[in-house]
Amino acid sequence: MKKIVSALLFIAVVTSIVNATEYRKHRVNIKALSATKFELTDVNHKNPHIKDFSGKDFIVVSVREPGSDGQMYAVDRDGTIWWHGKISSGAGGGHLEKKNGKLVPVGGHETNNNVFKILAKRRFHMSKTHPAANGVNNMDFELQFTQDGQALHLGHTAAMSHGCIHVGRQDIAPLFKWAHIGMPVVVMRGHYNQFLKKEVEQFKEDIREYDAETGAKSEKI
Repeated sequence: MKKIVSALLFIAVVTSIVNATEYRKHRVNIKALSATKFELTDVNHKNPHIKDFSGKDFIVVSVREPGSDGQMYAVDRDGTIWWHGKISSGAGGGHLEKKNGKLVPVGGHETNNNVFKILAKRRFHMSKTHPAANGVNNMDFELQFTQDGQALHLGHTAAMSHGCIHVGRQDIAPLFKWAHIGMPVVVMRGHYNQFLKKEVEQFKEDIREYDAETGAKSEKI
């Protein structure tokens, strides 16, 4: 019982920290318009353009911040969300500063918003920037998507990161096997899980129609 209470208290503390932390603005803002279509705007939510990934396999990460899902989604080329799982992302506290005419992030560890591509795929890896003191690999199942080392990898989903996306073992293993170099990775603030819910409801409706046509009676979903 003590272990359960301690675990619940730990989760509550972590959640309160996440909700209380301030997170910086991003040079790119992304809004999901459908399961495969996204609107990208600038830091002031202006100059929109559309990215459509229909016909492509891709990954969506809705970061673990207030107003987002804290989930990763694997989307097949037919637009089906075939896998999803809990994640944690970069700790907050940063801000944008203008340097040499460009907005650059300063401080904090927020995971960057943008559409990326997988640059490297490593089954076993140790972070060069933040190596583990005990010498044990701390970035296994790595899917790197930025030049400065941000990646999806095996990690503790209850702990915020230095910018990477932590994924649990039950989710990162199938994601790693499926993903490939060059695969798009959409990292966003905001919600995406509405498309998963819609997909599940459509599946339930398909089952009901099938049962009606065949006279069969499926188990309750």
